[in-house]
Amino acid sequence: MPSSFLPWPLLLLLVLMLALAGPVVAVTPRQQQQLERALADHERGAFRAARVAFEQLAQAGVPAAHHNLAVMHLKRELSGARVSVARQHLETAAATGFVTSQVALGEFHETGRHAPIDLPRAMSWYLKAAASGSVEAQVSLATGYYLGRGVPRDEVRALHWYRLAAQGGDVGAQYLVASMYETGRGTEADLRLARYWYDVAAQQGDEAAAVKRDEVARRLAQPPAS
Repeated sequence: MPSSFLPWPLLLLLVLMLALAGPVVAVTPRQQQQLERALADHERGAFRAARVAFEQLAQAGVPAAHHNLAVMHLKRELSGARVSVARQHLETAAATGFVTSQVALGEFHETGRHAPIDLPRAMSWYLKAAASGSVEAQVSLATGYYLGRGVPRDEVRALHWYRLAAQGGDVGAQYLVASMYETGRGTEADLRLARYWYDVAAQQGDEAAAVKRDEVARRLAQPPAS
């Protein structure tokens, strides 16, 4: 299930950047202000000013600045933009634990839009991000295990990561977890847990999940075969 985000937008809200960053280098109040100004410059199309600010912040070791420079290179918003430089910036940020860049590297290697597809490398980056709590990465990693894309096919591990993503609120993962409990894929069949997860997905507006929930509820209400 390849992601469809490339090229990614800049992280336009500093709060969002910090929430997704993971255990990275601390950003000082002054650097926060510089980031905000750089993001505002980018938003109004002042790419040169944004680049100068991001490069200064990147030299100071701010992971979000590396990430945003990578995005600007991939979107060809800079003169002399290069994919190789974008990748270096992403890897620098990701190495600090910046989860957003780890997810981006997974997409970079999975989609083949900017470099040859390398599914094992994509899954290795998704694993890092998934372990740090990225729901998006958990879904991608689970799908890799479910289909055997970039990692050995393993429905037990697929269920583990889908379940974490489901607990994180991903409605697609909630439906898939319910289906796996219903059919006994990656676990023993358990209709009660299947009904529970179909109901969770249904409450988020998944109409197919509502139909399945009611169907499983009818099966549970049937008397056991003698």
